[in-house]
Amino acid sequence: MYSNEIKLYCIKYNECDPKKCTALKLSNLGLLKIIKRIKGKLNKAIVLNPLSKFELSRKDKSLIQNYGLIVLDCSWKKVLKLSNRSDINSRRLPPLIATNPVNYGKWEKLSSAEALAAALYIVSYKNQGRLILSKFRWGNEFWKINKNLLEKKK
Repeated sequence: MYSNEIKLYCIKYNECDPKKCTALKLSNLGLLKIIKRIKGKLNKAIVLNPLSKFELSRKDKSLIQNYGLIVLDCSWKKVLKLSNRSDINSRRLPPLIATNPVNYGKWEKLSSAEALAAALYIVSYKNQGRLILSKFRWGNEFWKINKNLLEKKK
């Protein structure tokens, strides 16, 4: 990882098929670090949570630059339990369409890779976002389908 890139983290709950897990693939490629819990400096990182009250925006860029970006890799059932906590640094993405093979064409059913890439794009780290999705054969489709939705967030 280059020094000017955002540090990416994942809290993984091991609920998905390891062969289809985008977070595991990114971890194996050295693009993401899997963590067990948020502690220390990571308490100030932005956590991508689809049920957050707050939507990710460019205003979050400095927090992400300084502390990183965390994605939750778990089922929606687990997210519902986790979202009972009030995290000041929790952010949801705008409505986007998934292109991963498991949830293709579904609104807001993004893989961890799609969520991270979209977040990076929104906070002006487009190249890093594109790098993330370039590791998946369906990654370019995500940009094609969601281009207009993401451009509105710039």
